[in-house]
Amino acid sequence: MTGVRRDGDQVFVPVDVILALGARVFEAAGSSPTEARTIITRLSGANLRGHDSHGVIRIPRYVQWAQDGIQVPNQTVKVLQDQPSFAVIDGRFGFGQSVGEQAVDIGIAKAKQHGVAMTALRNSGHLGRIGDWAERAAAENIVSVHMVNVRGSLIVAPFGGIDRRGSTNPFCAGIPVAGQEPIILDFATSVVAEGKALVALKGGKPLPPDALVDADGTVTGDPRPLYGEVPPGTYPDPNNGPGALRAFGEHKGFGMNFLMEMMAGALTGSGTAGELGETQRRRFCNGMLSFYVDLDAVSGTPTESGHPFATEVMNYAAFVKSARPTEPGGKVLIPGEKERMTLAERMKTGLPLAAEAWDDIVATARGLGINDVDALIGAAR
Repeated sequence: MTGVRRDGDQVFVPVDVILALGARVFEAAGSSPTEARTIITRLSGANLRGHDSHGVIRIPRYVQWAQDGIQVPNQTVKVLQDQPSFAVIDGRFGFGQSVGEQAVDIGIAKAKQHGVAMTALRNSGHLGRIGDWAERAAAENIVSVHMVNVRGSLIVAPFGGIDRRGSTNPFCAGIPVAGQEPIILDFATSVVAEGKALVALKGGKPLPPDALVDADGTVTGDPRPLYGEVPPGTYPDPNNGPGALRAFGEHKGFGMNFLMEMMAGALTGSGTAGELGETQRRRFCNGMLSFYVDLDAVSGTPTESGHPFATEVMNYAAFVKSARPTEPGGKVLIPGEKERMTLAERMKTGLPLAAEAWDDIVATARGLGINDVDALIGAAR
């Protein structure tokens, strides 16, 4: 891959190009070089794994949030409670890509010392792809579970309802497997993440036909009811539309969505999406409740035949994958496999973006006074 390639309404952007441009963008928005590189590495990593909703399409929104003071560059977390096996952590509205890293490292360290640990993170900026945090723990041989809510984000309707009452509230778990890639389960508890609606709005992959509910109760796959009218020169805001995203899995998915508010919002002290009688939307932030388990502490030491936990996991994975596929020539996959397949492909082809989304990123860079955008792209090729 030698450079950015346009193919109709789609653009393929090499990873080195987006890393170079994105780092400059976030430095210009106030982040240190280290934080800027961390943010763009994690955003582009989401694209590489097929999670375009949490990828570089968010660059313009992140910059706007920094300019509006919604997210604050270069924050160091504040530990409010520091007990042997748990910690309550204030992210101080820092960028989630760096705040999340700090919080997860605290949890990993406590789990290694005590076998199990819990962290309650409040007031974090957008944490991005939550699978990043499960992967970070798995690399240290730590099983982890992460529950996330979005305070001040009212974009999801409850089961059986039309009005917005919550957000996309993801759930994630990571399982390390000795000698193998970890198993990572990571999903929004809405039919789609808001970022997928943004991708569709910008000309990317269409949404499922049941992803949203319009203001009159009509179920639809059209992303426009989420954003409403978008004036020229402005970036789409999901808070402005008359419709809402729907929870996945009908009442069961909504039950999980509600649980995320209880665990990641109320229990962490970060706060839920909203309440009756409020005249002003709550300040946007993520809360995340995380649990960590050190495999060496609970599952025994490896034997000559291997690690008992890893052996059991791999045997069951092989059993599941042996099921006959519903489609001729298809494959039964376990969590994390599709992401790894997409990663291998996109490292070769570059990140596929809707042309409008790429143009928004370039315009954001120019708007920050980065006048050598073309040279940056050329130098990175």
